[in-house]
Formats: sequence, structure tokens, C-alpha cells
Amino acid sequence: METVIGRLEEKVALEKIEKSSEAELVAVYGRRRVGKTYLIRNGFSKMPVFEFSGMHHATLEQQLESFTLALTFAAGGLPIARPGSWLKAFELLKQYLNPIVSKERTIIFFDEFPWIDTPRSGFLSAFENFWNSWASKQKKLVVVICGSAAAWMIKKVLNNRGGLHNRVTRRIRLLPFTVGETDAYLKHRKVKLDKYQVLQLYMVMGGIPQYLKEVEPGESATQAIDKLCFTKEGLLQDEFKNLYHSLFDSAQSHIDIVRALAKKGKGLTRTELIATCKLSSGGHTTQLLEELTESGFISSYIPLNKSKKDALYKLTDEYSLFYLKFMEGSKATGVGTWLRFISGNSWTSWSGNAFESVCMKHISQIKKAIGISDVYAEVSVWRHQPKDKTDKGAQIDLLIDRNDSCINICEMKFSANDFEITKAYAKELESKLKIFQQQTKTKKALFLTMITTFGVKNSQNYPGLVQKEATMGLLFDQ
Repeated sequence: METVIGRLEEKVALEKIEKSSEAELVAVYGRRRVGKTYLIRNGFSKMPVFEFSGMHHATLEQQLESFTLALTFAAGGLPIARPGSWLKAFELLKQYLNPIVSKERTIIFFDEFPWIDTPRSGFLSAFENFWNSWASKQKKLVVVICGSAAAWMIKKVLNNRGGLHNRVTRRIRLLPFTVGETDAYLKHRKVKLDKYQVLQLYMVMGGIPQYLKEVEPGESATQAIDKLCFTKEGLLQDEFKNLYHSLFDSAQSHIDIVRALAKKGKGLTRTELIATCKLSSGGHTTQLLEELTESGFISSYIPLNKSKKDALYKLTDEYSLFYLKFMEGSKATGVGTWLRFISGNSWTSWSGNAFESVCMKHISQIKKAIGISDVYAEVSVWRHQPKDKTDKGAQIDLLIDRNDSCINICEMKFSANDFEITKAYAKELESKLKIFQQQTKTKKALFLTMITTFGVKNSQNYPGLVQKEATMGLLFDQ
């Protein structure tokens, strides 16, 4: 078994599950390549005694044949005839588990669970019967079911209205690594980079372990990005084409939403998405947005003093944003490609949006860095659209509304050096604060908070404007 880097909360959860004196049905879900299988294989103190993984778009006969091979392997090679149905398959599994589960804590693992449930296969009802009639009574048994199709897992398992209703005892939604976990993972793999280079890698590929695993010791961030994204054999060259279609049966509408959000770094409302993507205004759009959110590709933010229906959606999957900005349709390939992009205007707009997205995923670290960890606060966004030519609009991408009568208005700026506030930008900031105060009529104290890569070079030139400062170092706190 190998070391599990980071995943502190998940490891605590797995330890509790293993030490539990009850039967446990554990549902683990998260996007493709996020490390779910690795966590289950290595997060417990012992390996599962039986492991079976579903095959994408396989027939019932192929799934049953694969199940038979997995059970044969678990039983030490004893030949087993292929069962004719899932009910008979689970009967064979019970026969194998009975002598084991009577003696010790036993873990079994069904990976890519949604893929096993092929049309008219009867798998889910057979599994329901297996759990309800036998497995739930085995106090030493842990059944782990895992799937990348997060929306399916939620609808068919966690929100099941049939035999699995309220049967899941524990749920684990596995998210990508944080920046701090990414740094620890790279160091564990003997990849030594400074914070700025680690942050660049994160802004391109997010905290996806399977992507980060391709970074080799001695490579710079630029070299790694060139290799993974701009060479024919690079892992991320064709990942976008496979990513959404492997998670969603009809993925085109999902991709359309992702493309629309990639063009609008400031985000779009549900109404704006419906108009842009030509979607219906009914439940189908709601389902699409929920599926993309639960799978970790987009995030919704409720504006200050607004309700859920006013939520602003943003693309927060780093790889998707990078692919659509630089890789799709690009003729530029080979060594040095990324270095050429870095000197262009497209890099400036992308890096700003990507850095904001990363910061929004590290709110607890931001609160700690500015000294308000113990203060209750609500995080939101805010924007004012001008009503006429005399009105002036403004947008705030992160504000922390505190219970101690203060609001941190956060400005997130990515730069290769110390960030310099120009006279024009200082006026823009002052205007933004003024418009916010006028439109919200808040009586709370406003603290302009600058979050930058290396710090603000000349904040002293504008006394009283910037109240709090933090650098990218805060992101590395696990």
C-alpha cells in the first residue's frame, strides 16, 4: 500500500469507518482522475478483499464476465462459472464473503459503480437486494461504491427513492487537491519547484493527481506544461474530448455551458446561460447546472443580499479553462510553445481569471491569512449593472461579509513580480468601493484586501486605500 498525500479529512473518515462496529455502505464520488480509487486502495489499513470495476459502455455479459474474473482472482484462482444475472452474481459474492466477514473487518470495493448499471441489466435492484437482505446485517463488513459520474451517484444512490433510500451510511465527495496538497504531492514525488511555479501548474491543471503525476523531477513548470499540453503524446492533449463524455451520457449541453463560461471570466447567471446556450428554462437546465457543479467543473456564487435564483456561475475547472483558451484549435505545438504564449495579451487575461478561481477555492486559507478565521462570515460576489448612461457599473468577485460589522472587499491580482497599483487602478478601486456602499447602503466598515502573488509594490502611495494584504503563500497552507 502506498502513502496518501493530503486528504486529511478523508483519511479521518476512512479510519472511523474501519473502526466502526456496524455495517457500512460508503459512497465515494468525484470527477475523473481525482484519486478516488487510489484513496480507497490505500486509505484503509488493509486492502479490499474483493474489488470490481465497471467498464464503460460494456454489455451485461461483459460486465458479468469481468465480475467473474474479479471474484476468481479474490478467491485465489478457484474457477467460477459466469453467473447468468446480477442476483446470482451477488449470491456468489455472499458465499465468498461469509467465512471472511465472520472473523474480521472486511472491505469490498465496487469502482466505477455507475458504469455497471447498464440498461435493463437489473444491477442496481440486485445490489439493493444484496445490501438490504444480507450485507447490512454483517457488522464487520464495509461496502465501498465509487463513481466518477457524480450526478449519477447523487441521483441513483444518495437520493435514491427505492431500495437504497437512506441506506448510505457515509458519503465522501473527493475534490481536487488544494494548492498546499499539490505542493506536498509534488515534493513526495521528488519534484522541487518554488511556490510561483507550483501555482502556475495548478492554474493549468488544477489539483488533479493523475495530471500532476506526469510532472517529472528537474522539469520547470513551463517545460511540464509544454510536454503535457502542446505535444502529440501529452496526457492533456485529448483529455477535454474524453472528460465530459466519460461522465455524462449526453455531454454536448454540458460542454456548451462550459464553453460559454470560459468566455465570461466574470460569470453568467442562469438566465444569461439559457440565452447564450439556447437552453430551455425548465428542469433540464437545472439538472445540467447541478451535474456540472457536483462534478466540480463549475461553481455558483450567490450575490450579496440576493437569493439562490440570482446565483452567478463560473467555470472553475482549471484544465477546461486552459484548454479552451490556449489548446483548442491552436496550431502552436512543441517545445517553447507555452513560453511564447506567456508574452501575449491572452496570457494576461487568462492568468487573472485562473488566479481568481484558485483563490475562490481557498477561502479558509484567505480568512486565516487576514486574521479572521474565528469570525463568522459569509462569502459572496456582487455586481451592479448600470441602468442608464449616467449610471456606472461595478463588480466584486470576492467579498467576505463578516459578523463583526466589517466586509473585506477582495481584489485578486496575478503578476510575475510585485503588483503595482497605477493611478487609474487606484481610481477604479475607489469608485468600486463608493458604488458598492451607495448601492448596498451598507453601514459596515469596508476593508479593501489585496491578494497578489508577490505583494503590492506601492500601496503606501495611496494611504488608507489598501487595508489588508496577502500573497500566494497563503494558498499553500493545508
